[in-house]
Amino acid sequence: MVTGEFLENVKLLIQMHSEGHLGGEVMPEDVLLGVVPEEELMNVLTLGMSLNYQRNSYALWRSIAQAYLDESSRWIFDPRTVSQSKIEDLRSALLYHRVALQPNRHPEIWKSVSNGINESSLRGDVFGLIDSVQFDIAALKTIMQIKRKSEFPYLSGPKIFNYWLYVLESYTAVKWKTRELITVAPDTHILQATVKLGLCSSDVLNGSADDRQAVAEAWEKALLGSGLAPIDVHTPLWLWSRAGFPELSLSGSPLS
Repeated sequence: MVTGEFLENVKLLIQMHSEGHLGGEVMPEDVLLGVVPEEELMNVLTLGMSLNYQRNSYALWRSIAQAYLDESSRWIFDPRTVSQSKIEDLRSALLYHRVALQPNRHPEIWKSVSNGINESSLRGDVFGLIDSVQFDIAALKTIMQIKRKSEFPYLSGPKIFNYWLYVLESYTAVKWKTRELITVAPDTHILQATVKLGLCSSDVLNGSADDRQAVAEAWEKALLGSGLAPIDVHTPLWLWSRAGFPELSLSGSPLS
């Protein structure tokens, strides 16, 4: 049962984040700011996110920024160009700046996602894909998680898909319809923070697909009617866990 005290703790955690008390204010994707023009951020963020699985996010996004700055490899962030490219050329470009770490699987994923974007958009880019569903998350889920799921490996999974929606909202001009459909992206840090707050038992720390789904659903239920969307708590939870769970306090006086 979600109590008033629990919601107060959540709001305090969000406030701690907004006021810079959780450290780690620089998020992995921030490295793109000032490097990638706004009109190209959707493509770069989306393709980069497709490889953001079980690896160091900060290292990944630094590599992506380096690849974008290199004019000889910048083409890898254009889905239409990638979809028409030779896999050997793509592999070489992705490996050079360590955007890809696996020489076969990662280029295949990058090309598959590019094909999925190109085939789902008249413009051949991410904006065209999102615009085709009029920024409706439910319709986008149908395309990426059902109709064309095989073309979006990793990115179609609940963890990365929801975080991708959040990142696009945070770094570009995207304004989602049905924003409440963006759930938390339950990685290890989110699971640990959820248990620390008492929303779920430590059983979910096993980290199975069912555990992650249970955590996402628990947050949806907990925040229903609170005025908060589940994704609003993602970054505060992530940073709180990464910082070692500092006391919930703004001025040295913890919430009782």
